[in-house]
Amino acid sequence: MVQETAEKTGKQTPQHELPYVEFFPSECKGCQLCADACPKKCIAMSESLNERSYHPAMYVGEGCTGCGICFYACPEPGAIKVYKKTKATDEKRSEDKKAGAGE
Repeated sequence: MVQETAEKTGKQTPQHELPYVEFFPSECKGCQLCADACPKKCIAMSESLNERSYHPAMYVGEGCTGCGICFYACPEPGAIKVYKKTKATDEKRSEDKKAGAGE
C-alpha cells in the first residue's frame, strides 16, 4: 500500500512502522485540529511554512495507533492519510522481507 501510494503520487513515502500518519503540507491550513484531536499526541505543527504561509501539521515519527481521529478532525480533504496495521499489511511486509533476504 505504501509503495503503491508513492508510485501513484510520485512522492516518496517514508517507510515508518505501521500504523502511521502521512501529511501533505500543501493541503494543510495549519488549523491544528488534527494535533488537538490526536489521543497519542504524535502530531505537531511544523516550524517551517508551506507555500500558502501556514505551519503545516507533521507526524513526530512514533506513537500513532492508526485510530484515524486526526483524519476525521481535519477539514481539508486530502491533507492526511492514515496507514493502519492490518493482517494484509503484515502479510505483505513479511513477503517483502522474505523476497529481500533471497536477493
